[in-house]
Amino acid sequence: MMNLLSIVWDVNPVFFSIGSVEVRYYGLTWAMAIGFGLWLFMRFCRNEGLNEELADSAFWYISLGTIIGARLGHCLFYDFDYYICNPLEILNTRQGGMASHGAAIGMMVGLWLFAQKHRMPYLWGLDRVVIAAAIGGSFVRFGNLLNSEIYGEPTDLPWGFIFVRNGETVPMHPTQIYEALCYILTFVVLMVMYKYYDQGRRHPGMLFGAGIVGIFLSRFIIEYIKNPQKSFELDMDLMMGQWLSIPFVVLGVVMICLSYTERFRGYVPDMKLHAAPKVQKSKKK
Repeated sequence: MMNLLSIVWDVNPVFFSIGSVEVRYYGLTWAMAIGFGLWLFMRFCRNEGLNEELADSAFWYISLGTIIGARLGHCLFYDFDYYICNPLEILNTRQGGMASHGAAIGMMVGLWLFAQKHRMPYLWGLDRVVIAAAIGGSFVRFGNLLNSEIYGEPTDLPWGFIFVRNGETVPMHPTQIYEALCYILTFVVLMVMYKYYDQGRRHPGMLFGAGIVGIFLSRFIIEYIKNPQKSFELDMDLMMGQWLSIPFVVLGVVMICLSYTERFRGYVPDMKLHAAPKVQKSKKK
């Protein structure tokens, strides 16, 4: 519903339920992010002449790493005191709590394990998975919007959202949408760099560096108009999300500089090990 100066947001976060089991839009957006990421990784393998079975293996390593990292990240970064006293509650995901910085770390760890098992260049994987992470992050932010969570401060802008389910009565910045749009823009830029400028092959590390700068610099900036997620952030000079974003931005800038100087030349898959199987054409009689 809309009025002249705001959008009244009162969406039920539950898509459907069976008895006491609820399927929420937020979970569906996570599933969409992971599924689309798998599809993208398969496309990358196909375009580069690699065996698509690599994508199937990468799916499990990266998906599990991302989900576990996101959950542990929330518990360690935002509710450490509670979960250190109640460690079994970490497994209680029905209470929610996923952190994007933890997801990024978990994704990188999962990808490293995948690279070790299949003797793939780790940097090759980072350059491709960051593209999937950018668009996947936008899905998850729309999930936050459907959950009426992680929004911004009051605003008088015409696109302000009144989050009725949280008891809000004034329009707030829909920071979930701001972040989602930034991630979509990052995804488009990375795809252009990959497809039209061949940066994945010409400058290994460039896509990864540009991707994490785009994702986490936008997160850092938007945090300035976002409401604190936890009360302890009220006494901090920067929000927790900003402190956690700084190392990623610095890493991204370093990777861009090193890539530009061609420090990572040669980080390409061994086609003897990972080339797609050749399809034999049947001979005409």
